[in-house]
Amino acid sequence: MKVPLLDLKPQYAQIKDKVIPEILDIIENQAFILGPRVDKLESEISQYIGTKHALGCSSGTDALLLALMALDIGPGDEVITTPYTFFATAGSIARVGAVARFVDIEPDTFLMRVDQIEKAITPKTKAIMPVHLFGQCVDMKPLMDIAKKHNLRVIEDACQAIGSKYDGVQAGAFGDVGCFSFFPSKNLGCFGDGGLCSTNNSALQERLKGLRVHGGQVQYQHLEVGLNARIDSLQAAVISVKLPHLASWTEGRRRNASLYNKLFAGNSKIITPVEKPGRFHIYNQYVLRVENRDALKAHLAEKEIGCSVYYPLSLHQQNCFASLGYHKGDFPESERASETTIALPIYPELSEEQIRFVGETINAFTAG
Repeated sequence: MKVPLLDLKPQYAQIKDKVIPEILDIIENQAFILGPRVDKLESEISQYIGTKHALGCSSGTDALLLALMALDIGPGDEVITTPYTFFATAGSIARVGAVARFVDIEPDTFLMRVDQIEKAITPKTKAIMPVHLFGQCVDMKPLMDIAKKHNLRVIEDACQAIGSKYDGVQAGAFGDVGCFSFFPSKNLGCFGDGGLCSTNNSALQERLKGLRVHGGQVQYQHLEVGLNARIDSLQAAVISVKLPHLASWTEGRRRNASLYNKLFAGNSKIITPVEKPGRFHIYNQYVLRVENRDALKAHLAEKEIGCSVYYPLSLHQQNCFASLGYHKGDFPESERASETTIALPIYPELSEEQIRFVGETINAFTAG
């Protein structure tokens, strides 16, 4: 049985009748940049997240860049974040000329250790960038308390976590700015690149809006140097069509995760994902920990079962961040996660038969 890591075709079949007329209408009217469909999406997402504002942009990476720029974070500033995440988290910090300062992760959730943040604060620290990795929120109450105590900005990297909750509050509704990605593989993905910023600060929303179009509110008049970071109307329309399905798709992911957990319950060689009390995990990825990860990965490939490693090298070990002065061993939990984790198929359209096949294949391998 072939089980791909991700198959978007079944999802497309669910929305085809609604999304194709939207796309054709945009093409017929030749109105591709910003416009009413982007306005509509921003209104829908802000209502969904529970923030006053939302701003569509060209990618999750650009959402992070816009947030950093809007908060005046740049050369000489430090931003505390995690080394166990997608490159764009620290990459965006470096791109604005600031310095990423890492704290290690919790071994059970792979999320940044909030109890280590204060130790990383220096006179140069200007912000904290928590990453709601794999679809579960960081421990936000103590993090926000630390930010308030030290007068620090908070930029939520929620690129993998739209729909995730902490004590009933949506990811992206805690900090100064929340940043989301609509990359096609995400739990809410468009047909290309797309992203979004969320905020409750009206002045910040206006700043973000200007930065999105080269730093100007009026065409050809520029208050500052911004980005070309607009989301196009095609991608906005796709997300608007998909958004009403997000709750059922999320329940599908959670149902699949629960079945995996039951299948692996008696396997002492497998550590399954942990959903902390008060959190609502949306399982953008379902990530196991297993000691012989690379051998398992090869075995799954032989069985035509899709899997992936998120992420094989902790950011403090990346060559481009050598100037930060970190070394192997500085963040042992992050390094261990990079060596022992593997992500399995989790998309909501998976059949129970497929999930059982994946689980039984892994159990048989680890028993050998």
